[in-house]
Amino acid sequence: MRRLYHKIYLTMVGALVLLVLVAGTIWRFGPGGPPVGQAFELAGDLAAVALPPADAPQAAQQQALAALGQRLRLDMALHDAAGRRIAATGGPLPPPDRSGDPGFRYGPGGPAWVIHLPDERVLVARPPPRHRSPLVPLMVALTLIAVVVAVAAFPVVRSLTRRLETLQAGVETLGAGNLAARVPVEGRDEVARLAESFNRAAGRIEELVGAHRLLLANASHELRTPLARIRLGVELMKTRPDPRHSDNLERDIAELDGLIDEILLASRLDAIGAPQAAEEVDLLALAAEECARYDCTLDGAPVTLTGDPRLLRRMIRNLLENAERHGAPPVEVSLATEAGTAVLTVSDGGPGVPAAQREHVFTPFFRLAGDSRGAGLGLSLVRQIARLHGGDATVAPQGESRSGFKVVLPLARA
Repeated sequence: MRRLYHKIYLTMVGALVLLVLVAGTIWRFGPGGPPVGQAFELAGDLAAVALPPADAPQAAQQQALAALGQRLRLDMALHDAAGRRIAATGGPLPPPDRSGDPGFRYGPGGPAWVIHLPDERVLVARPPPRHRSPLVPLMVALTLIAVVVAVAAFPVVRSLTRRLETLQAGVETLGAGNLAARVPVEGRDEVARLAESFNRAAGRIEELVGAHRLLLANASHELRTPLARIRLGVELMKTRPDPRHSDNLERDIAELDGLIDEILLASRLDAIGAPQAAEEVDLLALAAEECARYDCTLDGAPVTLTGDPRLLRRMIRNLLENAERHGAPPVEVSLATEAGTAVLTVSDGGPGVPAAQREHVFTPFFRLAGDSRGAGLGLSLVRQIARLHGGDATVAPQGESRSGFKVVLPLARA
């Protein structure tokens, strides 16, 4: 398997090599390349002035070419129109190209200029280093730049992919069952944001799995009590049939059914992120219907919000059941609007929740010391439903002698 940093690094190096080749090609053959055309024509005219005419004796042409080469410090060779050498001075030079085009020619000893004279003679000269084509130095410079960039880019690319490898290892660790797996967040780029998202997701998964484990452990414990009573009632009915045993069985079965319903609802609320049946709900009407089943008073104005009416009804019912089961009369329900939210308050005459335990009462299966009534899921469901609708539930004592709970929910937008 080819590693990602190999792919990225080889892509960068390939792009640099291509840049060097394209730059050299453009310099060599493009309009900005070595001087050709008019420049070489001008050089040919100047050389024709400095040299004897084409019909001059070969010795005269040799003498003039030697003097010119010595003065200009060039290796030079003069050829006739047929390509035969007439005179030469200095080191060996390549013959003229058969194409007959002026420009640079490459051969032993380095590049040479090919200059056409007006009388069809061809002059070949090798320039000194300061006059040679800049193509080679350009290519060397670009190659050095490419090497430097390639060397400097490797640690950057490796650092990027190393963080991705760390993230991959974290995903594999999480997938193997280690829900505490987290990855370090380095930098401020997309990879860092991806690491932050992974850590948030891992934390949420750990929280949900932990909640489900706790729910399962507590549920198994809470289910034993009504099941044991039902088993005992069935045995008593076999030996001593009595209507009281039948009534007790019915109550135990109803308690077991309610407990299972609350456990399933709590598990389902953990798995969803928004109400599944959202519609406009008159919260005051729901509260009035539930208050009719209990001994309580209701005060407030109509409030409309968007949510699941079944869940909101269950939320109000749990608050009223909690006040009836753990509080004391009178139970009062009030509904008001405040800063774009609906505020539902349920209070009773009970002693209330101790300040140190006002957050714990919303934990599943939590019960205050000495309280054996209920399974401890009612208030937990109240907060779950409230938060599912974008609000929250808190303990809100109404003075020193009255217990109370407050639910804040966002109003429906027009």
